[in-house]
Amino acid sequence: CVSASLGSMGLLRLVGVTWSWSLVAGLGVYLGTKSWKYFYIAARTAKRDLNGLYVLLRVKLALWRYVRSASNIPSIFAQTVKRHPNKPALIYEATGETWTFTQLDQISNAVAHWARGQGWVSGDVVALFMESRPLQVALWLGLAKVGVEAALINFSLRCDPLLHCIGVSGSRAIVFGAELADAMLEVSSSLSQSMVRFSTGDLSVEHLASLAAQPLDPILAAAPRHEPSPCDPPKGMNDRLFYIYTSGTTGLPKAAIVVHSRYYRIAAFGYFAFRMRSDDIVYDCLPLYHSAGNIIGVGQCLIHGLTVVVKKKFSASRFWEDCIKYNCTVVQYIGEICRYLLSQPVRPSEKGHKVRLAVGNGLRPSVWEAFTERFGVAQIGEFYGATECNCSIANMDGKVGACGFNSRILPNVYPIRLVRVDEDTMELVRDSRGLCVPCQPGEPGLLVGRINQQDPLRRFDGYANQDATRKKIAQNVFKKNDTAYISGDVLVMDDLGYMYFRDRSGDTFRWRGENVSTTEVEGILSNLLAQTDVAVYGVAVPGVEGKAGMAAIADPAGSFDCSSFLQNIQRVLPSYARPVFLRISPHVDTTGKLWHHHSSSILNVGDINQLKSVLCISTSLHRYIQNPENQTPEGRIRPAAHNRPDLPFESKSCVLRGRG
Repeated sequence: CVSASLGSMGLLRLVGVTWSWSLVAGLGVYLGTKSWKYFYIAARTAKRDLNGLYVLLRVKLALWRYVRSASNIPSIFAQTVKRHPNKPALIYEATGETWTFTQLDQISNAVAHWARGQGWVSGDVVALFMESRPLQVALWLGLAKVGVEAALINFSLRCDPLLHCIGVSGSRAIVFGAELADAMLEVSSSLSQSMVRFSTGDLSVEHLASLAAQPLDPILAAAPRHEPSPCDPPKGMNDRLFYIYTSGTTGLPKAAIVVHSRYYRIAAFGYFAFRMRSDDIVYDCLPLYHSAGNIIGVGQCLIHGLTVVVKKKFSASRFWEDCIKYNCTVVQYIGEICRYLLSQPVRPSEKGHKVRLAVGNGLRPSVWEAFTERFGVAQIGEFYGATECNCSIANMDGKVGACGFNSRILPNVYPIRLVRVDEDTMELVRDSRGLCVPCQPGEPGLLVGRINQQDPLRRFDGYANQDATRKKIAQNVFKKNDTAYISGDVLVMDDLGYMYFRDRSGDTFRWRGENVSTTEVEGILSNLLAQTDVAVYGVAVPGVEGKAGMAAIADPAGSFDCSSFLQNIQRVLPSYARPVFLRISPHVDTTGKLWHHHSSSILNVGDINQLKSVLCISTSLHRYIQNPENQTPEGRIRPAAHNRPDLPFESKSCVLRGRG
């Protein structure tokens, strides 16, 4: 007992836990050894916890070295280039173009010289608005070499949300893909005249002139390829690298700050936790404006020297053929991708691949087991985490359905916790001392992580907007006068410390792999409908990941025009934010009670057919319809993507189609 107690204290000190906490934990181990339950938990989780501790120590030690040596992501990438100068770094599936590490380095150098030639200095921001491609990586990496920060904008955004994202980052310029020229034209007149605009791809001289844009490709082709001189002052691991936008609990997207240490931490945890190898080839079909595609995917290339295949748009029918063509051994997913793949007819290619690991999040247990059995993928690397959070977790041992774990024996090695919240207000519940109340195993709670700005693993860098940052921080959580990051997500932990995602709190829900802010959608819909009362909330549909959007719309005069409404939302809302269901009634409760009542509800096809005021969007008819059960013979709701798997993943219509 005593040796176990002392051993636990030593391990805790190695990862930076204070002596007081180490002493408490050591005493807990000593007392715990007198309980049979401790022995049971320790026996079941020792291997898992030791593996987790190894990963934690390895990442922490590497970060400590990089901080001490004043490194940053470009300098770490430079080391990777020296190790693998002629190895393929990025392969663009759309064209088959391959960039070696040396070529990626040289193109990013050209970007750096171009940026410096524009007069941009360290701390300036440039927005990137384009579909996934290797050039997007070269752009933000090259900007980072001279201290300029990129703002990675969701290419599905249009109109006001697009303008908001460009503006909130304080961007001095924007680089957009030619494929998004129409979206740029819609907002061009609203952009500041001082904002410099560049386009990559094929656009006519007339089109460029209408956008007041310059062609970037010939500029980069003529730019020097040698290493630029360092930025002054130089950027370190805790300085800003770029911004990634995230839908929060309220309002428009927030620009989450990604510092160099955060980029390394996320990529390194993925690499070590899921036992990737330097000879792995990663198939990255996720958008590069998100951390999953750009950090967990591309980060393996920049940091660890893996080859990454960049897929422009997800295709279920081509997925396994691509994996065979490029000899991929690792694939990335969100839960919907796995379900789309399972809905495909059986093909020889689905068993002829070399994929051994699938990394991602949002995989339901039933889909998990069906996916591994049918496609022969040996390992699922499920994780939980937001771009900005300090409480990411990973499922390192393949526990079906779990998104990660935290040690029950030494919980303070990684100071995260599930805490109780008031179900009605979602406020933190506190005890007599004013501290948050931890949840017991089996009790759902809000995930929080203690903040320590001196520790790269515990820091919270927040958002470009300081008010948004303050709203994500709570005081007096673990102990008096401490601070913690509030994830906004409800999880539940079992007796062994495995954690399972339950729901999102606040005015947000997840659909098609994206977080949807009900407040943002309500505001846009209300403006479209001349300030009509609108309430938006998510409803669970059996057999479908996430929640589908339901919009309750007040129509006292009975004059609501579905056709016009659909045309308007297709113009101003990204596909994942468009309401799947409409509920039309004379009056709408906008006090918040309506959302709270329905946010945890499950919507069955029978419910829709009983509710004459509910309309469901139809893919085949391209309009909202009543009584969707009559549209097809099978009798249940299913995602339209099952019938149209080759649509662009990020622009798939947010549609549920009636089968029945």
